[in-house]
Amino acid sequence: MGTSRNVERRTILKAAGATAATLGLAATTTACGGDSGTSADGTVTIRYAWWGGEPRTIAIKKTIALFEKKYPKIKIKPEFTDYEAFWEKFQTQASGGNPPDVFQNAVGFLRKYDKRGVLMDLKAQADAGNLNLENFRNGVLANGQVDGKQIGIPVGANTMALVIDQKAFKKAGVEAKFGWTWNDYFAALQTIQDKLKIAGDTGYFAIMYLYDLYLRQNGKAFFTDSALGFTEADLTQWWEDGYKRVKSGLVADPKKIEQAKPKSGLSAGLAASEFTWDNFSIRYQGEGDSDYGLAPIPTTDGKNTGQYLGSLMLSAFSGTKHPKEVAQFIDFMVHDPEVGKIMGYDRGILATTEQYDAFKPTDPNNKGVAAYEDEVAKAGVLGKITPHPSGADVVEAAFLRIGAEVSQGKTKPADAAKALFSEAKAAFAG
Repeated sequence: MGTSRNVERRTILKAAGATAATLGLAATTTACGGDSGTSADGTVTIRYAWWGGEPRTIAIKKTIALFEKKYPKIKIKPEFTDYEAFWEKFQTQASGGNPPDVFQNAVGFLRKYDKRGVLMDLKAQADAGNLNLENFRNGVLANGQVDGKQIGIPVGANTMALVIDQKAFKKAGVEAKFGWTWNDYFAALQTIQDKLKIAGDTGYFAIMYLYDLYLRQNGKAFFTDSALGFTEADLTQWWEDGYKRVKSGLVADPKKIEQAKPKSGLSAGLAASEFTWDNFSIRYQGEGDSDYGLAPIPTTDGKNTGQYLGSLMLSAFSGTKHPKEVAQFIDFMVHDPEVGKIMGYDRGILATTEQYDAFKPTDPNNKGVAAYEDEVAKAGVLGKITPHPSGADVVEAAFLRIGAEVSQGKTKPADAAKALFSEAKAAFAG
């Protein structure tokens, strides 16, 4: 990474407020359904579905208007809702053979719906000149590739980060440094607990993607392309350590975390740090009364963070009646500079150079997120994304639920690990 910048610049970057829309939590009204088709004058209509809050929907509708102005013979029918409702509806649509022509997607669902024949391999449309697969930043295009097929096109990129209460860290006299170890991190949280009488962390051990980083630091991974990449003993140890820290007060009381919702435990002042995706971090300033910043992921060896770039992406229905128009629409949405200016970092750092260069953040929130990802990339620690087998979405939900049971003392870590493996086996077989 760049040696001209000091440690503080490398490791604590300002992140500030926005709404829960960044997390895709705010519900909106779902547009009416309907089949795509072609009108008598040759105008084509394609359905485009996404999840997210109202600000995302407003922005996307602006980009649709731009597209329809450039392609007057292609009309876009929007469908939008919150995250949970989106996938419930999509499951039904896919089972009935009527999913949207284009839809927002994530890596945890790629193999699941590829296995069912729902997703179009977009390479053919790229070969036909309808979709440009060039100019994607930091190798993020690979996130949408499965078994040699390009079934997702990234619109944004993000990576895991540690969000800290900067005032708490400063008052306690501790510093988040690039290359710090897990022992350093927990020692810092112990100092915060001793001096400030608050917990150090909100509940790290129930976050699947953080555990994935820890495993990657130790030569493993959460998933292989068809199974779990760790043992029950590995997970038992992870959850045992986490529960001990809950009991000691180093990790916040899960009951208080639950009571604080929809606020996070960090912005509610229940703890001094919280792991999350970097582009989600802008929620905290809007919720809390302190100053919040992005700090580096702790390591096992003082160097390897295990990080990679995740992304939201656009996918297409393999059975669409309008593959060319669908490809043209996706191409416009990921490459057009004006679209980049409108969307900003709502779905992560813009994935293509055209859009990244076009959007110049002026607020400290987005500047902080962009600077954090830039520093992580320069550090040379970014690896390839962990494979996600079919059923990964079910496993992620199970990990969060069972991890919460562990934190509340409802399930012993060994029993919890056994349950997770059992549910994962069923999910992979489904």
